[in-house]
Amino acid sequence: MHRKNVVIVVAVLAALGLLWMVGCGGGETTTTTAAPTTETTAVATTDTTAPAGPSGDPILIGAVVSATGPASPLGEPERAVLAMMETQINDAGGVLGRPVQIIIEDDQSNPKEAVTATQKLIQQDKVVALIGCTTSGATLAIKPITAEAGIPQLAMAASNAITDEPPMDWIWRTPQKDALAAARALKYVAETLGVTKIAVLHDENAFGASGAAEIAKSAPGLGLEIVATESYKTDDTDVTAQLTKIKGANPEALIVWGTNPGPAVAAKNLKQLGMEIPYIGSHGIANKAFIDLAGDAAEGVVFPAGKLLAVESITDPAQKAVVSQFVAAFEAATGGKPNTFAGHAFDALALLVNAINTAQSTDAAAIQSALNATTGFPGTGGIFNYSSTDHDGLSVDDMIMIKIEGGAWVWAK
Repeated sequence: MHRKNVVIVVAVLAALGLLWMVGCGGGETTTTTAAPTTETTAVATTDTTAPAGPSGDPILIGAVVSATGPASPLGEPERAVLAMMETQINDAGGVLGRPVQIIIEDDQSNPKEAVTATQKLIQQDKVVALIGCTTSGATLAIKPITAEAGIPQLAMAASNAITDEPPMDWIWRTPQKDALAAARALKYVAETLGVTKIAVLHDENAFGASGAAEIAKSAPGLGLEIVATESYKTDDTDVTAQLTKIKGANPEALIVWGTNPGPAVAAKNLKQLGMEIPYIGSHGIANKAFIDLAGDAAEGVVFPAGKLLAVESITDPAQKAVVSQFVAAFEAATGGKPNTFAGHAFDALALLVNAINTAQSTDAAAIQSALNATTGFPGTGGIFNYSSTDHDGLSVDDMIMIKIEGGAWVWAK
């Protein structure tokens, strides 16, 4: 079990109000507490009394998400989770005895709007930390701002450059980065499908370009030959021309790297062209919007994702407890099931709250030190192990392959 430098899972869930959320509706409310040390190893104690209400000035946390625009299928679940968790945290007693206020800004899926929102959150609202953004382009646009201000930023986007290229001291991420997702997808192609010739179709934005570059770098090591590479613009409504060129190269499988709507367009066009080759998507389609947009063409699509989409795949007891509680809380609050992106937001705020509790401070440098010392932290995306030189925290083993069958996600073992 992973325990070093992490408040144990039951205590974390109680601090976030998830045990309260799951227990509401007639059952006894249970809260669990543990000392906020960096070496919590003992079993948490249980207190059945209601937590004292938070008091004092609120702890202000900023968030920039794509609640509207093309990336809204990713950003809206993130917004919903952050709003839900603000209520739950405060109902459970707040953080450091103070209420938490999450100021959520919508960047409208536009990096320029993300920059404006970030400047407002830092300069006007004086937030102690920032969660964002939904897309890689927006995240890359704001990370120099948070770095210059010395404000901790928890990113929810996957481009390698977010944590691989300077400035890196003030940004940590919760999704698996492109390198991990590409490695997991390519391993599936080489070992499970057993093919050798692949084609790549990718979005021209930061996320798509990063993924395509990673695939090009890693494919030869697995004995895979890329016979064609084509790209599309994020808002393209037809990629038939690109797929026709790909068809002429006779690939045995197609990897599509992007977030909706592009991948759904590609799935429909692939079917219209009668191209009956395996479609492997990116972790950017781990939301129901892909299935809704692609319709019947989504059937059989396989993609890498965190284990949140198939809880039965989780073997670590601490992570399984976190994910099970989160799923139950989300369903109780929204009536729907959480997708991967909802999980990214949950992990971001959970890690941030844990860091503040560990530091016993909202000082930026103290939060930075606590995040860098966070290891063995169970989240929806995997077991997070950060350090001063690793702000990704996850490994390829934290990912599984998901297949779409009958309009639903199933674990592609």
